[in-house]
Amino acid sequence: MSGRIPREFIDELLVRVDIVDLIDSHVPLKKTGNNFVARCPFHAEKTPSFSVNQKKQFFYCFGCGASGNAISFLMDFSHLDFVEAVEDLAGFAGLEVPRESAEHRSGTKKEDLNNLYTLMKQVAAFYVEQLRASDEGKKAVEYLKNRGISSDCATDFMLGYAPRKALTTRFDQKLLLEAGLLVNKEDGQPYDRFRDRIMFPIRDKRARIVGFGGRVLDDSLPKYLNSPETSLFHKGKEVYGLYELLEKNAKPQRILIVEGYMDVIALAQFGIHYAVAALGTAASQAHMDLLFRFSSELVFCFDGDKAGREAAWRAMEPAFSSLKDGRQIRIMLLPQDHDPDSLVREDGIDGFIERIKIAETLSDYFFGHLSSDLDLSKIEGRAQLANKAKPYLEKLPESIFKEMMFARLKELSGWAGLDVLENTTTLAFKQHPRTDRKRPQDKGRLSSARVAIALLIQNPRLAEILEQREIDWSDLEFSGAPLFKNILQVIADKNPANVAVLVECYRDTAEEKSIKALAFLDLLVPDDKIEAVFCDALNRLLTQARDISLARLLDKDKTEGLDAQEKERLRKMLTAKLISAK
Repeated sequence: MSGRIPREFIDELLVRVDIVDLIDSHVPLKKTGNNFVARCPFHAEKTPSFSVNQKKQFFYCFGCGASGNAISFLMDFSHLDFVEAVEDLAGFAGLEVPRESAEHRSGTKKEDLNNLYTLMKQVAAFYVEQLRASDEGKKAVEYLKNRGISSDCATDFMLGYAPRKALTTRFDQKLLLEAGLLVNKEDGQPYDRFRDRIMFPIRDKRARIVGFGGRVLDDSLPKYLNSPETSLFHKGKEVYGLYELLEKNAKPQRILIVEGYMDVIALAQFGIHYAVAALGTAASQAHMDLLFRFSSELVFCFDGDKAGREAAWRAMEPAFSSLKDGRQIRIMLLPQDHDPDSLVREDGIDGFIERIKIAETLSDYFFGHLSSDLDLSKIEGRAQLANKAKPYLEKLPESIFKEMMFARLKELSGWAGLDVLENTTTLAFKQHPRTDRKRPQDKGRLSSARVAIALLIQNPRLAEILEQREIDWSDLEFSGAPLFKNILQVIADKNPANVAVLVECYRDTAEEKSIKALAFLDLLVPDDKIEAVFCDALNRLLTQARDISLARLLDKDKTEGLDAQEKERLRKMLTAKLISAK
């Protein structure tokens, strides 16, 4: 269904749904003190470290660090994207998801989408029936047998056969056109898109059929034909075999990305159930982000010919944009004149799996490919390497991996100027630097900031206290100041009803990790003492911040001198300090 989901609805949904009820419907929870606990659904453990706080409407695993609100739980537990998680959460609450009207009017209605999904299911069943029972389907069965595909494997992947002409006499013509299963001739007479082909239903991770692929039984062209882009099917976002993979293993150690439908099925026939294929297009960042939700390691498997090597290199740009810490990509180039089907038959299952395990890491493949035709003993060759590699490395998300890739480039090229790039990366990656690290009161200041920020996140209403005190935060400096000021601004702009809504405001931001950690931090403060503890921490924080500003002005006065505005500020601060000391 097209159209943006209003932010107000998402906020209302997070307030209405009790996260304990939601998670308990998926993972049985047990009450322990103020929290509910269970064995974590996101990693293997013997003793419960997964905790759900009903007051905060937040979950946190002390074992693996998984955390978030109700939407985050559904995204992680059910492998959904954000919109799908909101839709599922709305269904749990018995609500219909609204869409912003301007886009809604041009979009496909939900009931129309349901009709299309129903049609696709019925057509897939018809194709299966034609493969198994029709006279025309016998040659398709023979083809599959010759490829070594068993009946069980064909059933798992819902393989079928499309006769030369069949759909218009059995299904609604308008829906067939919308689903891309009919093509209109110039004279206005429609004909079946897929004719005399083995059919491969393309299922999304919810088991819904969104499109089809069809393969001819002879040497005619095109050998493979895919569904066109429709309201159900977007080939840049779907991969073939993902549903079947997840049915076998919801958390695979790695996912193998191959080039075609038959590669996926042939490997499954040999017990390798973790292969998927991009649908007639190069793997995109959307594909990789989708697959990284289910496994931290992707292995690209390409033919060893020129076309395969070119395809491997084309995968570099989206791969670099998808690589965050904890993710890994390997490149597996097959021997000449082999595809996965022929190689697994020649090497055997163990031999093929060993090739997967020792496939080249992305870093080795990347630098090896770029430097293969360069003479790195000469300045010109090293300069070309740096010039070619730098644009790719800059696409990497800020991470330790990015720093190490720049370090590797510096080592290979000998370009000292890369220090600037490394420093930029490091500063962006690290937390706000502490300016007077040597001062003994740093520990206390950090503690005050941590308490104040955590309480503010967990109780957004505390921002009213700051409004009443009319504090000017612009010139105040302390550890955590940028985050504290940012939270105040978000609360002022969004007016979040609770901590779950506030955390949602930080989804996919640089501050998200810190916000989540502080949201679940247990400060052991009774409800009736929250305001008092917050005010106490705030007062200590303000005193420390003013001390830092005063010390800096005094230092600058001695070394550089102050302008008129700074002198007036110093005078006021010294006067205030004298008054407070009396």
